[in-house]
Amino acid sequence: MIQPKPSRVHLVDEFFMGTSAVHETLTRLAKLLTQMDIRFVVAGALAVNHHGHLRATTDIDLLLSREDLQAFKDKNIGLGWLNKFEGSKGFFDTIANTPVDVLITGDFPGDGKPKPIAFPLADDVAELDVDGIPFMQLFALIELKLASGMTAPDRPRDLDDVIQLIRKNRLPRSYGEALNAYVHECWYRLWDASQHSDEY
Repeated sequence: MIQPKPSRVHLVDEFFMGTSAVHETLTRLAKLLTQMDIRFVVAGALAVNHHGHLRATTDIDLLLSREDLQAFKDKNIGLGWLNKFEGSKGFFDTIANTPVDVLITGDFPGDGKPKPIAFPLADDVAELDVDGIPFMQLFALIELKLASGMTAPDRPRDLDDVIQLIRKNRLPRSYGEALNAYVHECWYRLWDASQHSDEY
């Protein structure tokens, strides 16, 4: 008898309960990277959730150095982990069927072209959650999402994430003063947008 696929609602419920395939992969991956003494930071949607804006995701974004990514792949590809394709930065957890996208320290967000903001060293932007897993600090997450959304038209969610993070964390307009000047105009525009009420 063919088993029915779980409904989207069921998958979303699992995510917000912390029992999804994504969380299973994250727990196993964090343990493996720690055992290998590889510095990493969880970024992307999981970091957005960590900072208060709850939205489901089916993949993991991880910040690594190029050397550490290669070390991980050299030791683990074929042992429950699979390259997305030859030369890919990303890989799959074949046990939970979860994709992992890797952001490389020194590369540039958004369109990938050189700009004043680059992906930082993991240790410089890490903060630990209650389970000891390092997530990207709010300041770095916002700055990178602004730079990404500004230069990649296919990534409007990055800009919406910033709006929601402003709301959830009650960030003042002056928070933007410490951000890189490259993103100032976008920050102030999104901060103003975040003050609009959803009520009609």
